[in-house]
Amino acid sequence: MAIASAVGVNGVKLATTFQAYLERTAVNDTNALLSELCRQFQGLRWVSGTGASGFIAIKVHGYSIPKRQQLMAMAASGVQKERMVPEDMYVLSHGGSILSSSPPKPYPHNSPNCFDCTPLSMKGPTQRIKGNSRNNAGIDVSVKARAQGLDNRNEVLPRCVVLDIEGTTTPISFVTDVLFPYARDNVAKHLILAYDTAEAQDDIKLLRSQVEDDLKNGVDGAVPIPADNAGKEEVIAALVANVEAMIKADRKITALKQLQGHIWRTGFSSNELEGVVFDDVPESLARWHALGVKVYIYSSGSRLAQRLIFGKTNYGDLRKYLSGFFDTAVGNKREISSYVEISEYLGVDKPSEILFITDVYQEAVAAKAAVFKFDISTYKVPRNRQAGLCHQLSVNVSNRKFTGPM
Repeated sequence: MAIASAVGVNGVKLATTFQAYLERTAVNDTNALLSELCRQFQGLRWVSGTGASGFIAIKVHGYSIPKRQQLMAMAASGVQKERMVPEDMYVLSHGGSILSSSPPKPYPHNSPNCFDCTPLSMKGPTQRIKGNSRNNAGIDVSVKARAQGLDNRNEVLPRCVVLDIEGTTTPISFVTDVLFPYARDNVAKHLILAYDTAEAQDDIKLLRSQVEDDLKNGVDGAVPIPADNAGKEEVIAALVANVEAMIKADRKITALKQLQGHIWRTGFSSNELEGVVFDDVPESLARWHALGVKVYIYSSGSRLAQRLIFGKTNYGDLRKYLSGFFDTAVGNKREISSYVEISEYLGVDKPSEILFITDVYQEAVAAKAAVFKFDISTYKVPRNRQAGLCHQLSVNVSNRKFTGPM
């Protein structure tokens, strides 16, 4: 690594002092760490190619070094990120002057440089991390990374992602043509077999309360449920009639969703049912997990139903990538208060640190009102013409805007 003979910072010659700092083990260890990060980030597709659109710089914090003379190591342009070695790193002064440079590469390789990166390194977010050097001395560094997404746009990651299911992670047809019919066709059987259990009695209690409200409000399809002393068969017949009407109307109510979850549990355990997700969902969940982004599900289906769908899918058990589940117990998906409740539960500093992805415009409007970042999933149209979750992750979410009618 070539060392500058004299460097001026704010008009002061500091070459001798800086050279002493450059020769310290911390700088060498930081360069080694930086080269390893380049390879790791390339593998994760955070950065790509040789340019400055995806760069990493590490500021070395040596407590024995005056703040104005602290150093920054930066990966050079002109070198493939996955081929970076410690010698390819530049070291800059606190003010951005080059103190040491990467040696030129033999033909036909391009000569490395940091001129494209230097202006960027003084801007952007900084993440403070700690690690150990090879000689077990502590390294305390701050990392500035400008990550390049899959669509070559700069990427700012959310802290949490909240996903809808139907139409976002899972085809609508799986819900309407598989899950709903299974619940409808098996509701009578389920109630007959489980009628005397505490779980079934709780389901019936919720349904009774919902039907009473429906009758008061004149909801189509609602029929009175006889008292328990009228006989098990009459009660079940009335329950089945109400449940079938609720399913037909696709009502997003807790009483129905809780019972459906219990019915579907039998189907999943007997291998009659298997969850279905779009092809790019497992890759997206794995990538978010690797990036440290926590992913949650928010669906009108019960939390039990959500765990069933992701616990046994056409791609295996995906629950290892999920941090939690929300259902209508937090509120209706089209109500602002529901997203406020989720934000408070997740404990983020700002609701805008949460990205909500749905295919329902009204849900996105409610999330936006709660200051969530949001994206409209495009899975209702042919998927070979639209991007999936991986693309949505790659967009700069701080600039994410819904382009539909407001």
